[in-house]
Order: sequence, then C-alpha cells, then structure tokens
Amino acid sequence: MTQTTTTTTASRGRVRTEPGHKRVRAYLGGRLVADSRRPLLVWERPYYPTYYLPAGDVPAELVPTGRVEHSPSRGDAEIYDVRIGGVTAAGAARRHPESPLEPLRDAVRLEWGAMDEWFEEDEPVYTHPRDPGVVIAESHQPRVLFETNLPPRYYLPITDVRMELLRPSTTETHCPYKGVATYWTLDTGRGVHPDAVWIYRSPFAESQKIAGLACFYNERVDLYLDGVLQERPRTHFS
Repeated sequence: MTQTTTTTTASRGRVRTEPGHKRVRAYLGGRLVADSRRPLLVWERPYYPTYYLPAGDVPAELVPTGRVEHSPSRGDAEIYDVRIGGVTAAGAARRHPESPLEPLRDAVRLEWGAMDEWFEEDEPVYTHPRDPGVVIAESHQPRVLFETNLPPRYYLPITDVRMELLRPSTTETHCPYKGVATYWTLDTGRGVHPDAVWIYRSPFAESQKIAGLACFYNERVDLYLDGVLQERPRTHFS
C-alpha cells in the first residue's frame, strides 16, 4: 500500500527483478514502439533499473538479426532490430526466452538510448528509469478510516508491513476519538523518517476496527491503490 509496491521479485547473481506499477511508453520516429502498464524493473546494475516490457505491449516489429549475446545471470539474449513507420533502430531490442530468471522470458528490453522518447505515466524520463524506491508494505486487506479534514488513512495488518524497517519511537499522541497512538521511525537504509508510522494498540470502542493495525502518513510516502499512484495530500503533517 505504501511506497512502491510489488508482488514478486526474482534474483540471480547481482540481477534483481521487480514488477513496476507505472505506465511506460517508448517512441521512435514519432511512432509508439511500446506501451505497457506491466513493466518489469530489472537491476542489471546495482545503481538503477532497466525496463523490460511484456512482448505483447511492444507493437513495433522486431526483426531478428541472428545475433546472440550471453549473460551469466540472464542467459542468452536474442538481438533484434526495432522497425516502425519506416524507421529502424538496429540491434535495439533483446529477448531472453530461456532465461534462468523466469520473469524475463516473455519480456523485451529496448535499448534506452535507441529510442527517441520515454515516458513514465505522462512525464518524460531521461537517461534511465527512475528507481521506484523501497517497498515498505503491501496489503490486500487495508482498513480505510475517514476523518474530518484529513485524507483517508489506510490501516494495514502488521504482517503486511516490513517490520525490519521500523524502529520503536518514544512518541505518543492522544486522539479523543481513537485513544493513544504509539509510533515507529522508518529506516529504509536510504533515509530515516522519524515517527512515520503509528498504531493504536487499544483504541476506544468506536475505533476497534483499527486495533493493532499500522498506518503511514500518506503525505510522506508513495501510495498505490490497485497499482495507481495516488497524489500526496497536503496537510499540516506534510
């Protein structure tokens, strides 16, 4: 539910894969080469990911070159020219149909620099895909709490939260409707966020449905609902 969500990951050697949740498009010569809402993020290098896109989301013609390149982690790559609208990008696509990393087998990797334009959602992206961040939690059973003058709050079972990223805080706050909240500090390894998560362990009777559930400030994290990134609300907690 919070930050970049993922359902499955795979890794081999130093390569890691993770499903993406943004719409990704690539253009060549003003024509749409790829359009996917199911991109796969692949960390071929440790510093930033590369997009592999489902073959069915690549309408451009992929012309076999007969070349094959081997990767110890990803397996043999078949190299293709990308052709669309009379424009050809030589050797700009590759596929790993027998990769030891199963998510790669039905995916196409387009050479980033061979495309004229890339978009994540409606924003142009340059150099390489943006790192989506650190997955903090993912839940299919949140409790949504609506409060006056505040955005909806999503309370998650702690079993759906990466508790190893949380450190107990001494902070406590009191709500006249919910009771006493205790807090955790979030440490993703890339930054420390004090008191970013709270829990009502023994709320008042009218709020029993959120007892023992963890909640994040959605003003401070990337929140996805059914794979769609939500706009961060602006409140005094921002």
